[in-house]
Amino acid sequence: MKQIKIFDTTLRDGSQGAGISFSVEDKLKIASALDDFGVSYIEGGWPGSNPKDEEFFQLAKNKFKHSKLVAFGSTRKKNSDIKEDENIKKITESGVKVVCIFGKSWDLHVKYALKTSLKENLNMISDTVSFLKSKKLEVIYDAEHYFDGYIHNKNYALQTVKAAIDAGADYICLCETNGGVLPSYIEKIVKETIQKFPNVKFGIHAHNDCECAVANSIMAVLSGCEMVQGTINGIGERCGNANLCSIIPSLQLKGKYRCVPVRNLKNITELSRYVDEIANLIPNDCLPYVGRNAFAHKAGVHVSAIKKDSRTYEQINPKHVGNRRSVLVSDLSGKSNIVSKADELAMDLEKDKNLRGIINAVKEKENEGYQYENADGSFYILTKKVENKCKDFFTLKSYRVSVEKNADGSIVSEATVKLDVNGKEEHTVAEGEGPVNALDKCLRKALIKFYPEIKNVLLTDFKVRVINSDANTAAKVRVLIETRDKKQSWGTIGVSENIIDACWQALSDSVEYKLLKK
Repeated sequence: MKQIKIFDTTLRDGSQGAGISFSVEDKLKIASALDDFGVSYIEGGWPGSNPKDEEFFQLAKNKFKHSKLVAFGSTRKKNSDIKEDENIKKITESGVKVVCIFGKSWDLHVKYALKTSLKENLNMISDTVSFLKSKKLEVIYDAEHYFDGYIHNKNYALQTVKAAIDAGADYICLCETNGGVLPSYIEKIVKETIQKFPNVKFGIHAHNDCECAVANSIMAVLSGCEMVQGTINGIGERCGNANLCSIIPSLQLKGKYRCVPVRNLKNITELSRYVDEIANLIPNDCLPYVGRNAFAHKAGVHVSAIKKDSRTYEQINPKHVGNRRSVLVSDLSGKSNIVSKADELAMDLEKDKNLRGIINAVKEKENEGYQYENADGSFYILTKKVENKCKDFFTLKSYRVSVEKNADGSIVSEATVKLDVNGKEEHTVAEGEGPVNALDKCLRKALIKFYPEIKNVLLTDFKVRVINSDANTAAKVRVLIETRDKKQSWGTIGVSENIIDACWQALSDSVEYKLLKK
């Protein structure tokens, strides 16, 4: 199998995405995870640009078992002595053994961005690469805007690449910086460039402005590139970078390429979610391979088919990338969906005489506005109610929630709940970080002495969505509550015209689910 070098730029190019900011500690955690995963290169940032990156390089150098740490920078400034260039000095002082330098390949940028001559730009490339090679560094040259440059002025774009090659660059990475070139152009230009320089190692760096970054990266590899630059989950400036979580499995499972150690590929879903967690991003459930919906099946016909042979509606075995199949329960569900979901929850419904009743109950509830796609707890309770096996652990008598803003600007939420528990009235009050948290604390306070099991129920997340169902009706509110412990994961959804009513429904469902599962 042909080895493809994976160059991860999550910590540098990825951090340029809107709303993303990594602390030094964040960068160290992500870098460690990338090293464990087995990427070839980790681009840590630009040592000369800010104190945070300088600190990161000091802490990260010589820490990795597999990956090479890379410092990023630009060619020297125009009409200057490279020995006096502060950014180059910072790179050489960072302690790295690999550096990635970008230079201009598009004459438009040379004329209007750099405002220098075409000849001086070639000198800037040559001087920078040769100087860094004299320091015994591995040099990866990023030919910025190469494809646009090639389309508009082919001869000059090739001259910039030759300048870097003649100066000793170890890799030439062709950059599709604006993200607007289609795969057919990538194939043509990569092949023509490699034909001009047959003994040189080339790479690809693609952006996603027309949703082609993954396709362009794969096409470049098929056309002869040996390195792929990208980010975890495709985060990055504007519309993002090429998504390594799609590229790596595609090349490794569908082509004769080795990107990371075979045993590590199953960790890619975990890595994807870990980076999102540190970046404080909501995971994109629809990402190929690693998204929660990548192997989710909703239509009854699909579910029936995959139970017979998973190849009917799945491109690969989800275990190969550390993901799992899920069957969604909704108003589109048939028998196969319900039985498969019950199997997930260790419920035997195959011969259950109430199976048709459960299907009808789900469809009726969905028509009322409930959703069961990611609400295993609510689905479990619904089946027990249909089977007349659902015990009432408590009865709500009343509740009240208030939100108060104090003179100092602080906001306090308070909940009051009255419950009947086994014939005994419980009246509790609690404050929280918002009304949902206040209700959670209040409910927990009222029930915990009767049902100590709920100590293991944790409120970890909730979402409030206001949805205009049609122009003539009031907006409906959907509240998603997810509670997790180390062994189980489930969700529940409530619907009401009142957000607090929906929160109450969700919280009470979660508690009752835990008690039923005891």
